[in-house]
Formats: sequence, structure tokens, C-alpha cells
Amino acid sequence: MRPTGGSVASFLAGVTPAKRRRDAETLTALLQEVSGREPELWGTIVGFGSCHYRYPTGTEGDMPLLAFAPRKAASTLYLESTAAHADDLARLGPHTTGVGCLYIKDLEEIDLDVLRGILTASLRWAESGGDEHAVLTVTG
Repeated sequence: MRPTGGSVASFLAGVTPAKRRRDAETLTALLQEVSGREPELWGTIVGFGSCHYRYPTGTEGDMPLLAFAPRKAASTLYLESTAAHADDLARLGPHTTGVGCLYIKDLEEIDLDVLRGILTASLRWAESGGDEHAVLTVTG
């Protein structure tokens, strides 16, 4: 995975429905604030910063430090692990999760301060080099 160099503003302008576009604009500002980095397109993912990962199996690649994707059904935020944020997720508001994905259908229904805390913790984990499951090296 690599940044594709597309215009984030143009991408966000094309997001539908309007509620998802509104949420994407809010998430872009929030992730930029938390990360201190400019947004970049990684295909249809809006990423902030970058790192190289390597798993014990030898699998490796590149990914954003923080990222989200405005999908039709929900906004998807990519985290190192949703289990690592169980206490905060219990206070977040309506959402669903996968192993490393947080799905939010309406950002106006969740606690943005709780989300900011989750994103900050996820960024700290990435910037500290990951863990025994994935070693990360910040590259941008």
C-alpha cells in the first residue's frame, strides 16, 4: 500500500451520501489534529503519516499511521486493535468493530473526545514501534 498522490479535497467532495461526506471532513480534521500530519490518499483511504510494518511471519509493507475510509455503510477507522480500546469503545457511542476496524455510521452520535483518545493511543502505539505482533518503523 502506498500513497497514490490524489487530491484529498476532490476525493472528499465526491463522498456520498452527504452525511458520510460531512463525517469524512470531520474525521480529516480530527486525524490531522491528532497526528500533526497532512492527509494523503492511499487509494480510497485517507491516511496520515506512514510506517513500514513487519510481522514475525516475514510479511511486510507500508501503511498510514492513522487512517479512515468513508464507505457507503459507515466510516471505517483503522486501529492497531479494537480490543486494546475496549474500555473507551464502551463509552464511544453507537459503533461496530472488527479486529482492527472501527465502524461509525454517524459521527454526530459518538463522543468525539473519546474517539480522540482512541486515535491518540493508536498513534502512540504506532510511533513507539508496535509490539511483538507487528514491528513498525515510522517513515513519514
